[in-house]
Amino acid sequence: MADHQEASVTLPSEPASVSTARRYVSRVLAEWGMPGDTEEADTVRLIVSELATNAVQHTLGMSPTFTVDVTLERDERLRIGVTDSHPRYPKRLPAAVQQDNGRGMVIIRCLTAECGGRLSVSPTPEGGKTVWIALPWLTRAKGGNEPPATAC
Repeated sequence: MADHQEASVTLPSEPASVSTARRYVSRVLAEWGMPGDTEEADTVRLIVSELATNAVQHTLGMSPTFTVDVTLERDERLRIGVTDSHPRYPKRLPAAVQQDNGRGMVIIRCLTAECGGRLSVSPTPEGGKTVWIALPWLTRAKGGNEPPATAC
């Protein structure tokens, strides 16, 4: 496998694009050696769904598209970024028991930490932002270990 692999897709900021983003990332990861039926793949799909949902729901019509970038560095680190053109950074909202939404960033942070990864947000030159996750590249196909458990 190459030292550095990249894939990217730009989608319209509409609800149907969330599942398109998830399927796209699943296909890319399968091509790179992550079987789709693993816990790791499920975790990545959920993270991508939450990131894409945030890009669609919380940009208030200021971002007509969003871009999903996927990078695998030296078979060691997977980076996924979702870029939109809205300048407001995501905020972690207090999760009320009765609340039906607003937990996306909590879910993303928790899953990323459970996998031994990290989350970051960076501005784009155009005034938007990219929400990044970086995870160790662990696959059962390579004999990887289960991700370490972290309490959420």
